[in-house]
Amino acid sequence: MECCDSVCLIKDGWFREINDMWPGHYFALKVDSVLSCVKSDYQDIMVLKTTNHGNALILDGVIQCTEKDEFAYQEMIAFLPLCSHPNPERVLIVGGGDGGVAREVDKHPLVKKIVQIEIDQKVIDASKKYLPNMAKGFNSSKLELKVCDGFEYMKCHKNEFDVIITDSTDPIGPASALFSESYFSLLKGALRSGGIICSQGGTAWNDIETVKKTLDHCRRHFKEVRYENMFV
Repeated sequence: MECCDSVCLIKDGWFREINDMWPGHYFALKVDSVLSCVKSDYQDIMVLKTTNHGNALILDGVIQCTEKDEFAYQEMIAFLPLCSHPNPERVLIVGGGDGGVAREVDKHPLVKKIVQIEIDQKVIDASKKYLPNMAKGFNSSKLELKVCDGFEYMKCHKNEFDVIITDSTDPIGPASALFSESYFSLLKGALRSGGIICSQGGTAWNDIETVKKTLDHCRRHFKEVRYENMFV
């Protein structure tokens, strides 16, 4: 098996997520086995079989999702904006390489077209192999999947989408640009009239500064801004 640096975070049968973004504590999962551990051009990608949470996707040492509770996050980030829009025909997903958001967006009866932009093909590949219940979102007949940089994609698309969902990793590594003010300006320009965005914005319990900064960026470009929580 190809190895990545994240495997070093497993000690005594436990994976420990230790992140400078939330100093003073860590998250841990009991590990049965390492299913995959690879390096892409952008990040370490590890999939673990855990004792209580099913398979877990880890990017650069940070837990992204587990089979046990992923539905709560995917449903909220998808249906909050979709159900707030009267006719969300065209939807853009930026990120979401596990396929879970696409799976949920596909369920909405008014959605006619889904465009998804994911920068890392290896995340898609790992998800298809080890997270099939999420990755089945890639099978949607409505979906057009593009492997490219979401920030760069936004520069070339204006007035196209009713809903834009940004399902990114945390503001480190390849996703850092997706937390900048310029990105939210691009989101505004890519929306049709009356359009809605929904973005992963950090957790107020562990990283309030990222939440505050993201809200400030949004308020500079959108008239109505809300922050909502979902525990996973």
